[in-house]
Amino acid sequence: MTLKHNQVRLRNLAILIAEAGSAAKLARVAGTNSSYLSQVRNQLPTKKGTPRSIGDELAERLEKAMKKPQGWMDTPHTGKAGQEEEHNAHAGPVLGKLHPLISWVQVGKWLRAGSWDEISESTVPAYSTEMLPCPVRCSPESFVLRVRGSSMEPKFHEGDLIFIDPSVTPDHGKYVVVLLEQSNEATFRQLIIEEGKQYLKALNPDWPNRIIEVDEEGTICGVIVFKGEVV
Repeated sequence: MTLKHNQVRLRNLAILIAEAGSAAKLARVAGTNSSYLSQVRNQLPTKKGTPRSIGDELAERLEKAMKKPQGWMDTPHTGKAGQEEEHNAHAGPVLGKLHPLISWVQVGKWLRAGSWDEISESTVPAYSTEMLPCPVRCSPESFVLRVRGSSMEPKFHEGDLIFIDPSVTPDHGKYVVVLLEQSNEATFRQLIIEEGKQYLKALNPDWPNRIIEVDEEGTICGVIVFKGEVV
């Protein structure tokens, strides 16, 4: 796929997200994963160092889900404002929305589902009985975890609450939550990107194997955007 071809698909992806209302809603109707859509949208590199792109299978799935004619993803279109939308143009995050506090083993369920179910003030999601507001701006797909262990001390301590936003680009130096497919559990570390490769670093200087490489079985689920300390 040429760079120009990929850029057309990226701009059309932004249009579809705007039409659907959010990346999570688009992922749900298309039967795909919102985390992967965010990675494509933000042009995260693959293991080979090349930007993630929209393949033919995903393009066709998006077209069918949004009732677009075949080949729509490969033709330049205009958004609601009448101008071509950049692939990173999207609605601002929601401030004050409640987000579910889940367990580390439930992260895999979120990743497979692609998004949380629509939550109204009168409903409680199956994943958790506790809903928390994020003190900073974050996307509706954000979720909350409680820190366990001492691998990320002294910055993060046992019991701290961390808010994870899957729509934020996992840049070098950010703190990320990663799903380890082999154990089907999640962990969080500092992301180190060097020469096109991704590594996870534990902050605790006494932690064994402080730096490990993110292999094909590891999936970055989101970036930590806020930490609440236990008092």
